Amino acid sequence: MGKKAAVISGDGIGPELVDAMVGVLEACGAGFEMVRCEAGSEQWERNGGETYIPEATSRIMDESDACYKGPTTTMPSPDAPRSVAVTTRQKFGLFANVRPIRTYERLSPGRSLDFVCFREATEGLYAGIEFQTSEDSAVAVRKTTRPGCRRIAEAAFEWAAGHSLDRVVAVTKRNILKRTDGIFWGEVEAAASRHAGIRAEEYYIDNMAQQLVKNPERFNGSVLVSTNLFMDIISECASGSIGSIGCVYSANMGENYAMFEPAHGSAPKYKGMDKVNPTAAILSGAWMAEYLGEPRVRDAVFAATEAVVNEGERVTYDLGGTARTSQMAEAVSVKAAALLRR
Repeated sequence: MGKKAAVISGDGIGPELVDAMVGVLEACGAGFEMVRCEAGSEQWERNGGETYIPEATSRIMDESDACYKGPTTTMPSPDAPRSVAVTTRQKFGLFANVRPIRTYERLSPGRSLDFVCFREATEGLYAGIEFQTSEDSAVAVRKTTRPGCRRIAEAAFEWAAGHSLDRVVAVTKRNILKRTDGIFWGEVEAAASRHAGIRAEEYYIDNMAQQLVKNPERFNGSVLVSTNLFMDIISECASGSIGSIGCVYSANMGENYAMFEPAHGSAPKYKGMDKVNPTAAILSGAWMAEYLGEPRVRDAVFAATEAVVNEGERVTYDLGGTARTSQMAEAVSVKAAALLRR
């Protein structure tokens, strides 16, 4: 049997971005089945339930080799369900949220960034352990386990080894969070001892945020790794240096399953306008193609997207152009398909 991917349309701009991604992969002749399904706040408002992921979608995900998630909305109400992303990460043990940070020549003249962010994705404050202590106070628990820290640290060093990188930078606040970040840093040091030639460095999160604004080039050729909330913030900060959050693609990796998604949100104010940048959505889909055994599709889509962005003729407003989402996706489709025919 062939490979299968569950493809969640999402909320807000999600469906049109997923349409763009699917169109590009179909133009490239991707050989795996893509099964469209629903999850997120919009369907939850219509149908209710205890989770944003309906049972029918959950079954499709269980039967698939990977999942693609369009942007979804997570309501801030205490009575709303846990986010689609967090639910999926915890269900499938997707402990490594990976976000490459890389500039495009036309978008970032005079700046060249190329590093990757590894975020622990199942623990920390995103474990969702909160309780009310009185009418006027509440407590959140930052869950940190040694096995959880060990596997994200090892994954970061394995990525560095596999991509010929010689540095892993851990982001902590160990001078204050001495026990939780003490466990995390200890596992980073242990991973470094298992990987000769790759050094470990530590930056406190406040200094890291400053450095990403002041001199992000210092992290080129590195893997940045941190706990859940810290790296969520740091990777978003880093995305501000590459032209648009709409260019940041990501994967959520576990031992036997993966979920791919653009790093940005659902931008409901732009819903249905065919306006937003599809780059991150398309590249996340191409990464999924590689995961499902089609690296040629991945390489063609990445090369085509870079060409379209750098040419600047059929790009969306945030990239300095006037093209619609669908027009930019079509431009990528044409170039990628042509590359695969060579």
